[in-house]
Amino acid sequence: MYIQLLYMKELKIRLQTTSQLPLSRQTVINIFLLNTCLKNDLLNVLKPHDLSLEQFNVLRILRGQKGHPINLQDIQERMVNKMSNTTRLVDKLILKDYVKRNQCEENRRKIEIYITSEGLNILKELDPIIDQTEQNITSNLSKTELEQLNKLLLKLKKNKP
Repeated sequence: MYIQLLYMKELKIRLQTTSQLPLSRQTVINIFLLNTCLKNDLLNVLKPHDLSLEQFNVLRILRGQKGHPINLQDIQERMVNKMSNTTRLVDKLILKDYVKRNQCEENRRKIEIYITSEGLNILKELDPIIDQTEQNITSNLSKTELEQLNKLLLKLKKNKP
């Protein structure tokens, strides 16, 4: 109970309000604030490599294909941020030589996307940095708390498509 009161006070200070916020609103606002903070932490790591979070996400999706091609629609379905313009992201990655695009031999209307060796190399370079950043972000939580948090977040998400 004490911790909850402390977080409520911290949130009121952050929002510069004296109003009593409903617990559901406090929760949603805290999730939004945390989302922004987490994105900023990861962006700071990716910025020196001239990558956005969405571009990084595309590269990891392509690496997961283990050398097999994937089309734009399948990339879009796997994206963390579904609002991203996948075509534009892939175009930017092509300019950086991290990705290549080919027309499918069997179906000329189908475009296949591959990760290049340069794309794999940048991910190899970024993997330990991202891992360390994620560990730093979650370092205040025990393994049990992280598991519990993931269960709670999944439970919240079950209301959504």
